[in-house]
Amino acid sequence: MAKSRKVVRYRRPFHINIGLVVFGIIFFYMMFYVYSYFTSTHISVYEVAPGSIAVNNTYTGLALRKEEVLVSAHTGQINYYIKDASRAGANSLVYSVDEDGAIAKQINAATKDVSSLDEESLDKIQKKVSEYSGGYRPEAFYEVYSMKTDLNAELSEVTSIGALSSIMDTAAAEQNTTFHTQRAGKAGIVVYYTDGFESVRPKNVTPEMFDETAYQKENLKEKSAINAGEPACKLITEESWQIVIPARSDTVNQLSDAKTIRIKFKKDDTIARASVNIRQKDGTSLLVLGLEDSMVRFASDRFIEVELLLSDEEGLKIPNSAITKKDFFTIPMTCFQKGNNSNTDGVIIRRTDKNGKHTDTFAAQTIYFATEYDYYVDSETLKDGDVLLKPNSKETYTVQKTASLEGIYCINKGYAVFRHIDVIYQNEEYSIIRNGTNYGVNMYDHIALDGSSIAENALIHE
Repeated sequence: MAKSRKVVRYRRPFHINIGLVVFGIIFFYMMFYVYSYFTSTHISVYEVAPGSIAVNNTYTGLALRKEEVLVSAHTGQINYYIKDASRAGANSLVYSVDEDGAIAKQINAATKDVSSLDEESLDKIQKKVSEYSGGYRPEAFYEVYSMKTDLNAELSEVTSIGALSSIMDTAAAEQNTTFHTQRAGKAGIVVYYTDGFESVRPKNVTPEMFDETAYQKENLKEKSAINAGEPACKLITEESWQIVIPARSDTVNQLSDAKTIRIKFKKDDTIARASVNIRQKDGTSLLVLGLEDSMVRFASDRFIEVELLLSDEEGLKIPNSAITKKDFFTIPMTCFQKGNNSNTDGVIIRRTDKNGKHTDTFAAQTIYFATEYDYYVDSETLKDGDVLLKPNSKETYTVQKTASLEGIYCINKGYAVFRHIDVIYQNEEYSIIRNGTNYGVNMYDHIALDGSSIAENALIHE
């Protein structure tokens, strides 16, 4: 009997190659990652942190005082007996005018001879020199010239008065009405310059007056002779005075409710307290600082540099490049209600088909900002012309009003979310924003460094 030679094929059992499966998963993950990398937005990130901006509050202001110009009633040679920017009592001798010049010549000759100084005058001058030497600073060498001017004025005052009392011909000249003395009618500070601002008051100040390039000042002591009707000197009769400065809008806003402010005079770094008054003139905000002291130190200055001692602005510090704007629908709060069996805020949208059939749908809304009456929401689930139902009412509201908000894009969760900001202060590079605002930015949030290069809900790769 012949044997059967039929061959049955062996079926190998199916085995899953785990390595191949793992490789496939990794491959598809890498492909997805590469795809996401090239299709998502790449953005530089900035971490919000507390900070401050030192505000530059240094201004040059116009000094205004109660000034009386003393005009000479005679023509002749003039001599002064009180040094510039010093106090004169009522009836103090201020200057003299010699019509024929004989007495003036003798006075001028006597002022060049300091050997006649009495012991009291010498002690006064020596004390002034010692005080200056004791407080000398090499970095303030320019003060040497001021000291020299003060000493010359001190010597001129002492020697001129001494010469006048020793000249025998003075009385005869006064009787012959060729020599005339002028005394202060009231107490005040004597200064020897005019500039046309003597009668200006804060209410008369215009923006053009702050142009220092157009400022002209006449030094009266440079003249050895004077004509009748010409100014001889000025008398500042009140200690109270004002400094008017053209202020920036941010400074005006900071001082809108202030009554007083501390200021620093840059000339000598002294500090004083001044009252605050804000005026508007030809579109310029003028800050009027009222002072009751320090006037005598700046009696010879019309333009004074001062620093307003305001505190640095503090809050959350962000770069200006992160700030952008976005448009929102403004929806009355009366349109909002809770829905979807939760505490989610949203609105009921009524849409009508071509057959006139109404469909009412609850749409949750993300609130970005709130005013007293309205919420700001985006257009993800709303469009212009949508009709909203007010809860517990038959009234409706048609979506149409829009407004823009200033803010940044927060990227904490890997995608961009717009957040409103409240800017307190801003310079060219950074802004200080208020911390703890509703719907706003918090400390240590990650935000997009360039707000203009990103959109809402965009996926972010750093």
